[in-house]
Amino acid sequence: MLGCVLLAAGCAAAAGDELHVSGAVLHAEFDRSAFAGGGAPILAWMTRSADIVSRYYARFPTASVTVRAVPQSGAGVQGGKTFANPNAYIRVQLGREVTAAELLSDWVLVHEMTHLALPDTGEEHAWLAEGIATYVEGVARVQAGNRSEVDLWAEELHSMPRGLPQAGDRGLDHTHTWGRTYWGGAMFCLLADVGIRRSTQLRFGLQQALRAVLRESGGLATDWPIERVLRSGDAAVGTRTLEELYAQMRDTPVAPDLMTLWRELGVLPEGDSVRLVDDAPLAPVRHAIMRAP
Repeated sequence: MLGCVLLAAGCAAAAGDELHVSGAVLHAEFDRSAFAGGGAPILAWMTRSADIVSRYYARFPTASVTVRAVPQSGAGVQGGKTFANPNAYIRVQLGREVTAAELLSDWVLVHEMTHLALPDTGEEHAWLAEGIATYVEGVARVQAGNRSEVDLWAEELHSMPRGLPQAGDRGLDHTHTWGRTYWGGAMFCLLADVGIRRSTQLRFGLQQALRAVLRESGGLATDWPIERVLRSGDAAVGTRTLEELYAQMRDTPVAPDLMTLWRELGVLPEGDSVRLVDDAPLAPVRHAIMRAP
């Protein structure tokens, strides 16, 4: 990803706070007077999001990062973008009327911080970067107690089918629609996580593979071919799950039976939500994924 140059005028207008999370330094830049709730809830949100990501990866992905909140009309967290060159920098659009409750349940900043942990594999493989950020955000927040497991699986049942191939699909590397990029990538991650857990008798999962990729690469500031990313992850967990899954899905419109998979994991639709059952064949896999190492 390309870096970002901050305009001096913009920096001068922003309040600077230095936050320390898991050995990393977060430089928070925003105008406190621009937000109805003041600065404290925003600083707590930034700290909490960094802690969630640090727990998942066993460290924050970079030694330091600048997080700039740009005020927008309305409320809520309205979007974000992550850069790594020359330095780690995240820009988020934040409603002037944003509430502490909205910040507590936010997924955007965790998603953006997760991007810092994966090397840049190029636009052709944006599905991997966005898919990991989409999948890891949910799991990491459940592990940290910031989101319920029921809520996560309910969202996956509702949204992950958007990642299934449609007419004209040519595989993940060649189909750059929104659904295939975000939810097709997340589907790849779910299949990989389940596959690794099954192959290693629950000892390892995608989490350990991604931790290894971060350790060896240094994250987004590094350019790696996708083959190296997947090979590194597989080596860490002693399988070829990632490489084999990529070989299946890169050029071919693979459509896994998601409903059967969720049923085997013990995730059953129930109205607009789900019911989790523990006597399903792959319920132990589901528990292993959601349990922090």
